[in-house]
Amino acid sequence: MMEELATVVAINGTPSEEGYSTVTVQSQVKSTCSSCKQIDSCGSGQVSKAIPQKKLNVKLMTSLPVQIGDIIVLGLSEKGMLQVAWQVYLWPLLGLIIFSGLGQYLIKQGVFPSELFGVFLGCLGGYLGHRLAKFWQTRSKYISALMPKILRIQTKAIKITSID
Repeated sequence: MMEELATVVAINGTPSEEGYSTVTVQSQVKSTCSSCKQIDSCGSGQVSKAIPQKKLNVKLMTSLPVQIGDIIVLGLSEKGMLQVAWQVYLWPLLGLIIFSGLGQYLIKQGVFPSELFGVFLGCLGGYLGHRLAKFWQTRSKYISALMPKILRIQTKAIKITSID
């Protein structure tokens, strides 16, 4: 399970009969450039410093007793992410390869007079693979697998003012 810290910025409505309430959480989108030791001498690091970091807002259902300002831990399934990544990358690639092979075969058979038609057919295969991947991602099974879940409320640090 991949974990990320987020802040509760709004609580929408009252809890339902099952005890669930809808909360809006905000997480800072991090760039890997901000954690690199070479940030001062790297061009990409300088650009990442100049551009403000984005904040991502997500509405989630929770049964935990959260309050505005609480730091919570979000969890995202690694298995779901890997399944989605596999589909998003592999289906367009397979479509491109298969349709390009078909285009090359049709050129050799003399059906297409120019290789331009074969290239167009390969691009069409890549596009159809993209549409197939997008179709699979809209199915409810994959949408629920990619929805982050609130795992727990981060414990707050206790200020120590004096030690006796």
